[in-house]
Amino acid sequence: MLIRHGKIFHRPLLLTLLLLLAVVLLNACAGSSASRYPRSGKSYVINGKRYHIMASAHGYQEKGNASWYGKYFHGRKTASGERYNMYDMTAAHKTLPLGTWVEVKHLRNGRAVTVRVNDRGPFVRGRVIDLSYAAASKLNMANAGVAPVLVTALGKAETRKVGRVEEPVLVQPANYDQGSFAVQVASLQDPSKARALAERMRKIFGTASVTEFDRGDALFYRVQVGDNRTMGQAINMQARLEQMGFDGCFVVAR
Repeated sequence: MLIRHGKIFHRPLLLTLLLLLAVVLLNACAGSSASRYPRSGKSYVINGKRYHIMASAHGYQEKGNASWYGKYFHGRKTASGERYNMYDMTAAHKTLPLGTWVEVKHLRNGRAVTVRVNDRGPFVRGRVIDLSYAAASKLNMANAGVAPVLVTALGKAETRKVGRVEEPVLVQPANYDQGSFAVQVASLQDPSKARALAERMRKIFGTASVTEFDRGDALFYRVQVGDNRTMGQAINMQARLEQMGFDGCFVVAR
């Protein structure tokens, strides 16, 4: 036993408590307890913040940090109603439609995985996706816990019979890369500032627009730049805007 400040601590109990704390911290790197989150609807609120589900994943691409969640959540229901399996290639995302397949590329080591979104999260600032333990392991980021990634939507999942078992498979649109893509550089509550920024972008890139977005509790003005016909063109524009200081910009489909 240990004696500290007049209190007696039994070593086995202390070690057990420390181990439990370590497990909780390790598995809380994602912070995604799916059973608490909605399975349907256009929006939901977590910790006072409203999240709006995207109508389509078409054209979605985003950079940010990925985290992962593991044993603590294994077997719990996800937002899709499935049981979370830490050994499946799945992920949690705040706003992508459930069933979306995405490619997650580790920006430091170049590794990439394809995962299916079946859960909601991560609700931690700066993190864009929570991966299963299996996916994190393949990206070689399980030990680090968090890693910078590029997330790109590939298509949607549909249930198909594979042999005798029904499984979700990737159904990729015939022309997923073609369409109309812009780069969102800001979402402002001051319409005059939004219009001024759009005018500045118009002088540089030729095309920019301001669209209203009602979040439910506030009205925002989204400034989007360009009218690109392919995802590749939009990604190049995003790179130029990042060099100009718009670090939080991202590609959107119109």
